[in-house]
Amino acid sequence: MQHLVSNIGHYGLMIVTINVLLDQIGLPVPAVPTLVVAGAIAAGGQVSLSAVFAWSVIACLAADCGWYLVGVKYGVRVLKMLCQVSLEPDSCVSQTQIRFERWGINSLVIAKFIPGLAIIAPPMAGAMRIGWLRFIFLSGCSAVLWVGFFLAAGVLFKSQIERLLLHLSEFGSITAAGIVILLAAYIAYKWWERRRFYKVLRMARISVEDLDALIRGGAAPLIIDVRSTTARALEPRWIPGALHVPLQDVAHHLKELPRDRDTILYCTCPSEASAARVAKILMNHGFKRVRPLHGGLDAWVAAGYAVVSAPAANS
Repeated sequence: MQHLVSNIGHYGLMIVTINVLLDQIGLPVPAVPTLVVAGAIAAGGQVSLSAVFAWSVIACLAADCGWYLVGVKYGVRVLKMLCQVSLEPDSCVSQTQIRFERWGINSLVIAKFIPGLAIIAPPMAGAMRIGWLRFIFLSGCSAVLWVGFFLAAGVLFKSQIERLLLHLSEFGSITAAGIVILLAAYIAYKWWERRRFYKVLRMARISVEDLDALIRGGAAPLIIDVRSTTARALEPRWIPGALHVPLQDVAHHLKELPRDRDTILYCTCPSEASAARVAKILMNHGFKRVRPLHGGLDAWVAAGYAVVSAPAANS
């Protein structure tokens, strides 16, 4: 631990900047402990507090701008990819989109303090074509608040952190091994939660071919698009006749939905997660003939079946 403190004292800017950059890119290397320790060390005069603050903010902005550009280029596809690799699929893209709808684009300011939102928010802003200047301003405010908060915590609790580091240093390599084990355990736990989440969502799906056959056979299935309003705006197409009931609004529409028809649910999220969650809700309220659409809207479009597209903004 003394070696760590010494390294931060000598190479503080590089260590903190790289750690913050990797953290903001999305790698499981938490930057908060480093920022707090750096704040405590800076309070002791071993490293410049203003320099650590400035370079940490720059690292945040660099990562955010990179994700913003990815969102501009790849749109909704990058959001699906992030959700596929997320350790928290149940609070991934759909929950982020809901927060955007509730709080608006200004939610970028507090994004770094909310798990799941910090990584998804910048590419989503790019996919939504938020203006460059506005994005950089909001992202900059977020970086200043986030970095400043944890550096200030280090400065404020300087003496307590120094005592903690002193105690930890007595255990030497055991402490380092413990930190590595705790980090590995955290990642393993989140991965287990992810597997359990998808296991809960396993249920009978209906293929796009079978849904098309139902429609052509006159069965008149009730088709529900459970995507958020933001998701529909990013991909403004839907299956003809589909009723739009976002995941968060399902409870308000239960009495309006007929129970005597096949109910087909679709979304654009990995493993039809949102559709399966809505299916669980409906089944818990007595709906019997409920199935998510396998592959969601993407599979329907890829198969060449008809879709309805939103009219152009200038029409």
